[in-house]
Amino acid sequence: MNVTPYSAGCGALVSGIQLATLSDNEMTSLRDAFAEHGLLFFRDQDLPPVEHLRFAERFGSIVINKFFKATSDSSKIAEVRKEKTQQTNIGGGWHTDHSYDEIPAMGSILVARILPKTGGDTEFANLAAAYDALPPAMKKQIANLRAVHSNEHLYGENGVYRHTDLAEQLGGMDRVGDATHPVVIKHPESGRNVLYVNPGHTIQFEGWDFAESRVLLDELYAHVNQPQFTCSFNWLPGSVTFWDNRCTWHQAKNDYQGEARLMHRITLAGTALAAA
Repeated sequence: MNVTPYSAGCGALVSGIQLATLSDNEMTSLRDAFAEHGLLFFRDQDLPPVEHLRFAERFGSIVINKFFKATSDSSKIAEVRKEKTQQTNIGGGWHTDHSYDEIPAMGSILVARILPKTGGDTEFANLAAAYDALPPAMKKQIANLRAVHSNEHLYGENGVYRHTDLAEQLGGMDRVGDATHPVVIKHPESGRNVLYVNPGHTIQFEGWDFAESRVLLDELYAHVNQPQFTCSFNWLPGSVTFWDNRCTWHQAKNDYQGEARLMHRITLAGTALAAA
């Protein structure tokens, strides 16, 4: 198995293995790479739904998404779908999966099924590297803060997605809610300090008003969204990504109007987040 940096500060490309036939030693090495990089890319994988599910279950317990429709293959595999006629895509802005849960997801494994001829890349950001590069004064300012994360503004009855052409694909309006997490967490595997806020789901700081929160959050978001912390993955048939939701952002580009895109996603359960 070969693991090489994908960019200077974001992700790693793993080659020389097939996820459907990993040996125990390869699985151990993959766990180590996942803890170190938090974002792994794979090419030329033969990973049909049954093997996608088997690989995920070897790695951890599965969380069923509250809002996405499941595939016909398994209730544990969510469809991330955009039809040719649709204008809006799911996940089109920077976010972290399931940060609105009391116990956020550990990771997500995304497999390409139907791809547009061009476009549809997924962008990622490294929140551990971004935290490390914060000025000391900013680190001190956010050290003991907690932030509120919510999904209601996206998936709720009056949420953004309910007024788009994705509405029929989504469910779970009765399962919206929010959770509060430390702004700086200690990653449970790597031990690194991580900036745990994201534009998609973080609403405000606990005990702060919305406007006051927005000023500082926007400053943090602008810091993360810099080339040294971000990268873009070009999907090809057989491509798989595996990212750690505790230390990354991601967003799907919506630059393939008139073409379909279908991805299969499995989400892995995590543990409660501890403050750094």
